[in-house]
Amino acid sequence: MRVGVLTGGGDCPGLNAVIRAVVRKGIEVHGWDFVGFRNGWQGPLTGDSRPLGLADVEDILTRGGTILRSSRTNPYKVEGGVEKIRKVLADQGVDALVAIGGEDTLGVAKRLTDDGIGVVGVPKTIDNDLGATDYTFGFDTAVSIATEAIDRLHTTAESHHRALVVEVMGRHAGWIALHSGLAGGASVILVPERQFSVDQVVKWVEQRFEKEYAPIIVVAEGALPEGGEEKLLTGEKDAFGHVRLGGIGTWLADEIASRTGKESRAVVLGHVQRGGTPTAYDRVLATRFGLQAVDAVADGDFGVMVALKGTDIVRVKLSEATAELKTVPAERYEEAEVFFG
Repeated sequence: MRVGVLTGGGDCPGLNAVIRAVVRKGIEVHGWDFVGFRNGWQGPLTGDSRPLGLADVEDILTRGGTILRSSRTNPYKVEGGVEKIRKVLADQGVDALVAIGGEDTLGVAKRLTDDGIGVVGVPKTIDNDLGATDYTFGFDTAVSIATEAIDRLHTTAESHHRALVVEVMGRHAGWIALHSGLAGGASVILVPERQFSVDQVVKWVEQRFEKEYAPIIVVAEGALPEGGEEKLLTGEKDAFGHVRLGGIGTWLADEIASRTGKESRAVVLGHVQRGGTPTAYDRVLATRFGLQAVDAVADGDFGVMVALKGTDIVRVKLSEATAELKTVPAERYEEAEVFFG
């Protein structure tokens, strides 16, 4: 059997750990051949691929990013895209695909399965917003990076008696903001799931100053003020219809400064959260996902995604995994509010 592997969407710590696990088990246990398709779904569309052997994955466990590179290509936006993929797979003798990605990449994987192409999915996103799995790899690393940044910002905020607004990633789900904010002792956490009152945020900020501490406000990029609109970097959309968000941190810092008279600055962590070596937790989770993905291919169980349920790795339908985003429930956010101010 010859198996293709690809990584789509945004890069993420742990992608290389999945590739390593898939290739090693596939070769050493089953004797399969592997081909890596470059640049997400663009690879099987154009035939851009490279062989993947044991030597190619030997030293990639600790590396961030992906050795296969990535893109936000959507083959269903390309004329004749499915037939092009079908031809490339036939020409290169590929019997099955392992697609590693988030909602968009796995949404394509689901549609390709419906169109008769065998795909097994592996959940990847730092946002932790994929349905049907308790956690996605990359999330723990992103939270750790954001938490370390918040830890460092506390000292400079205190030194200058200023408020600092930390903007983290999270388009529709506030998991990074919630976890890093709690772990970093933030004064306020703002998530996309709940519109916020600027007046209330200012009140919490003032309470913090009254205690002679400098406030740290953690805000997800997709968070919205009451009656407000998303802050866009550009109006441009990608192949999956997503616009680039960004700017809520700077906007909120300016609001706090004008309403309190206190100096306020914004720090946008951006792609720092995606980069660098994965944490031990993400390396282990990514490896377990890769091993189980190989088992699914061996069983001919296509149209599934490997998922974490409790401490077990299970298989779920791609249709279930991509049906809806996993967002922060109200009770989890309300738990955190006791620490605000």
